[in-house]
Amino acid sequence: MPKRMLQGIVVSDKQDKTVVVRVERRFTHPMMKKTVRRSKKYHAHDEKNEFSVGDIVWITENRPISKLKRWAVTEGIKKAK
Repeated sequence: MPKRMLQGIVVSDKQDKTVVVRVERRFTHPMMKKTVRRSKKYHAHDEKNEFSVGDIVWITENRPISKLKRWAVTEGIKKAK
């Protein structure tokens, strides 16, 4: 089974080897027919502590690394400082 891949923005990098990524999804409301935005936060493993707040990253499903971490950062685009 292929691993899921999500794109999001890093919202926290305070933990060691961990980033919190906000993934936003958009869908049309079934009754109102209006585009709605919903977001969810995922804890992802960042082995080298290379990503900081504001960076755009891609995360993939992974085996459980800790209580909250089930995702790992595969690649990302650094935000210009």
